[in-house]
Amino acid sequence: MTIGGKQFIFLGPQGSGKGTQAKIFAQKLGVPHISTGDIFRDNIGRQTELGQKIDGILKSGQLVPDDITNQLIKARLSQSDAATGFILDGYPRNLAQADFLFNLKPEAIAVCIDLTDEETVKRISGRRMSLATGAIYHLDFNPPPANLPPDDLIQRPDDTEVAVRQRLNIYHLETEPLLEFYRSKQKLITVDGSPPIEAVTDELIKVLLP
Repeated sequence: MTIGGKQFIFLGPQGSGKGTQAKIFAQKLGVPHISTGDIFRDNIGRQTELGQKIDGILKSGQLVPDDITNQLIKARLSQSDAATGFILDGYPRNLAQADFLFNLKPEAIAVCIDLTDEETVKRISGRRMSLATGAIYHLDFNPPPANLPPDDLIQRPDDTEVAVRQRLNIYHLETEPLLEFYRSKQKLITVDGSPPIEAVTDELIKVLLP
């Protein structure tokens, strides 16, 4: 596969480092790091017409419809800072969005940072947060200081093993079809997300910045 541009879609399960790598490469390439979450928050904050719709949808616990998400992505990619390229993070989330994006930006290449389910569970379920400082620790990779009171550390509800596995089920249902979509179009690169962040960055440099 020939990498001829700076249009990339970063995919991967939670805990894979996808968001971290997306930010690193946006900076390296000098292109914007674009996430649907940021776009939603921006429109809600500015109280745009779509922002008001999104705010109501999210507060009701529903997902933002594809047509609204697609409109926002199209508008964001038409801005001048994305003229030379972009890193998309968190979009597309389903085949309808992927098809819309492919018709809009057919040169974009999907980059999957792969991680096994067991490694994902280990990375996320080991997280703990300090109530006093808000600092995030990991029982294996970044242990909390020994002098912290035991009751200062909590595990957030969405970091429990049960919650992580539920999110993984959704990821497999939604994202695996996207991987096949981009693979069929010869627009998919997959790298192993299990090594440390710096090693994954080095591998991505080899394949994305030849």
